[in-house]
Amino acid sequence: MAKQYETVIGLEVHVELATKTKIFCGCSTAFGGAPNTHTCPVCTGMPGSLPVLNKQVVEYAAAVGLATNCTITQNCKFDRKNYFYPDNAQNYQISQLYLPICRNGHVDIELEDGTTKQIRIHEIHMEEDAGKLVHDDWEDVSLVDYNRSGVPLIEIVSEPDMRSAEEVIAYLDKLRLIVQYLGVSDCKLQEGSMRADVNLSVREAGSTEFGTRTETKNLNSFSAISRCIENEVARQIDLIESGEKVVQETRRWDDNKEYSYAMRSKEDAQDYRYFPDPDLVPVSISDEWLDRIRKAQPEFKTEKMKRYKEEFGIPDYDINIITDSKKLADIFEAATAICNKPKKVSNWIMGETMRLLKEKDMDAADISFSPENLAKLIELVEAGSINNSVAKDVFVKVFDEDVDPDKYIEENGLKQVNDEGALKAAIEKVIADNPQSVEDYRNGKKQAIGYLVGQTMKAMQGKANPGMVNALLQELLK
Repeated sequence: MAKQYETVIGLEVHVELATKTKIFCGCSTAFGGAPNTHTCPVCTGMPGSLPVLNKQVVEYAAAVGLATNCTITQNCKFDRKNYFYPDNAQNYQISQLYLPICRNGHVDIELEDGTTKQIRIHEIHMEEDAGKLVHDDWEDVSLVDYNRSGVPLIEIVSEPDMRSAEEVIAYLDKLRLIVQYLGVSDCKLQEGSMRADVNLSVREAGSTEFGTRTETKNLNSFSAISRCIENEVARQIDLIESGEKVVQETRRWDDNKEYSYAMRSKEDAQDYRYFPDPDLVPVSISDEWLDRIRKAQPEFKTEKMKRYKEEFGIPDYDINIITDSKKLADIFEAATAICNKPKKVSNWIMGETMRLLKEKDMDAADISFSPENLAKLIELVEAGSINNSVAKDVFVKVFDEDVDPDKYIEENGLKQVNDEGALKAAIEKVIADNPQSVEDYRNGKKQAIGYLVGQTMKAMQGKANPGMVNALLQELLK
């Protein structure tokens, strides 16, 4: 009988914090600047430069800790992690080893079969990001961009509690939502503002001892993480089955080739020669400060879902999709507060908004239209100023440019025609031009009226009131 194996997974999740400036200096953290333009002597490790801690980083880290049920270390400090890579200007990284800001937390995840599982969090610590190596294959050189050097991070270190790719993705999704709701980070994996390193080992089913683990990096999407886990599990089992040993090492995932390769042997803490940073004073978080952070905690997805069901009465499916993005939830609540039509707002989010997001390959966090303009559009439809067809066209402009729908409709002559005389004249012409459809309708083929409605709408450039068109047609065809 073939051996059965169990997968053991722990994650190190790096989250880039959404502060305006870096963790120890005043340089911008904006993404996408020209190489080495967001730098200064501090974040490029110039001799004699001294770091000064960004207070906002502490508040963001503590907020995430509270939201993940951690104990906050009210007297914590920074340590130097020594290693020598070209993208590490100082030859050390300022991090936290001995007294991290958050410890002993957990989050509950929900799996596809409806069961829940608690994933323990060992610690959350603050640290600075490194620079970025840019490899030029044409010139066969590597360049260094230090714009990212000193960007504030928190590292969320889980216990090895996950047993499958499904559990890993559920855990990451839960963390992503918590962090986004807090406004601490946008958590865009493709831009590197959320990164996960997968620590994975396999062992015989029933064993209590851990196998040799590997750490895999360069994972920039949930799908890549799933593929990486499946690949690494198979690789380790193949090694064990063939009598070879799994080597403790750091591996790099190539998602195009769906293959990982060894980068270096996996370091332990002692390899980094940690010691307290002499340039930074200990961080003291008072009870009053911590209480302010606790009171500023937002309403998270679970609480929102319950409230939406009770307060707005929209379908569970809609609620789940809307609350899965803080941006969508904010738009829904603000637009509903203006027009007081929660189901209509939900319909526009679930329909046209989601369609355009998919079509334009956008994330919900990148939506730029205002809830006010969505509410205006809904009110215009409800008032009969425009029909649904025109409204969908107008919404594209609202989505792309956040235009005022009222002004746009007025300027472009898109108001719905409700004038009975004008509609009657147009319908009489359509009846005269389509004798066969008229005859079919009068002979009992009631669906023929749909064609006549369509022809009338075409003649009126889509601006006719469809209800009035239908009623007038039925009257004139008697």
